[in-house]
Amino acid sequence: MAAEHTSVVIEADGGSRGNPGEAAYGAVLMDAVSGEVVAERAECIGVATNNVAEYRGLIAGLELYNEHTPGAELEVRMDSKLVIEQMAGRWKIKHPDMKPLALAASRLAPAGTTYTWIPREQNKYADRILNEALDTAAGRPTKRTRVAEVPVEEQPSQATMVGWSRDLGSPTTLVLVRHGATDHTTEKRFSGRGGDDPALNADGRAQVRAVADWLAPLADEIDVVVTSPLRRTRETAEIIAERLEHPVEVEDGLAEAAFGTWDGLTFHEVQQAYPDDLDAWLGSLDVSPGEGGDSFEDMDRRVRRTRDRLLSAYPGKAVLAVTHVTPIKLLVKAALGAPLEAVYRMELAPASVTVISWFEDGTASLRMFNARPLESAFFGR
Repeated sequence: MAAEHTSVVIEADGGSRGNPGEAAYGAVLMDAVSGEVVAERAECIGVATNNVAEYRGLIAGLELYNEHTPGAELEVRMDSKLVIEQMAGRWKIKHPDMKPLALAASRLAPAGTTYTWIPREQNKYADRILNEALDTAAGRPTKRTRVAEVPVEEQPSQATMVGWSRDLGSPTTLVLVRHGATDHTTEKRFSGRGGDDPALNADGRAQVRAVADWLAPLADEIDVVVTSPLRRTRETAEIIAERLEHPVEVEDGLAEAAFGTWDGLTFHEVQQAYPDDLDAWLGSLDVSPGEGGDSFEDMDRRVRRTRDRLLSAYPGKAVLAVTHVTPIKLLVKAALGAPLEAVYRMELAPASVTVISWFEDGTASLRMFNARPLESAFFGR
């Protein structure tokens, strides 16, 4: 060990595109005082879940520690609440896929290792290199730098007050419509991708027809209608699109989160059947709801990719997107530059309308949130 590295930090991350899906990890070993990067490693690991990839990132970081700085005081920092709490011994390890990974990490970690949870925004280096590995494996070019690249919406810059600043050009506007009510909506049941896929009920169809009538005077302002692939959103989109005389395109990235084994259950039923898992989910944005579910962090990555795809495909256009509670909340969070925890502080009614515009420089404007058929001036263009 180099004499100057008496105290070091591992920052590690893992992610999959699909959960499970093509997965990779990233790990970086740094001097705790100077911030100097001692070593880094990123690797694709085939099809895996986010949690498996995160543990693999931790193991890779610990291997780097033992190769380059054995004996140094060590702090591990990750944005995975699950991994940090399990490695610190505060949470039980119940999933069979996690147990051998946690054991391998424990054998590599020196006595006295400190485990610290950090927000995702502070773990950009590891996140970047794992995504570069995935992009390279998928044949997409990457721009390699030694420091984390910050997305435009998160870059520190002079604030832009939309409406009081220079001309920002023509925005791409997303008119986000939550689907109408289903029986699951009425009964407040978890209802996501991969579950029962319920249809609109009579109330839901009436709600959507009211929204379609509300939007009808703006038919010429809307350039395209896209929808989540789930039944309730497709039915909502078809009612609105028929009224507006637009075709409908399916965008898989607009689907609701998966709730795994919780799908179809009420909150109370989940609380009775899976109390520890529910507490873990409510306590951490990177914990999946039920076996096979999507965590908020999973969804945030997916929704940001979907947003970027829509902005690229329809520059300067107005896109009516029929989707679900979680994608809409995450798009609002992104537009406001709010932390991921903001999703806990939003409510969206069935068949409500939320409108966000994005400009070419990355500036976003939230123009309407959770609105019902009361007014029709959406676009401001």
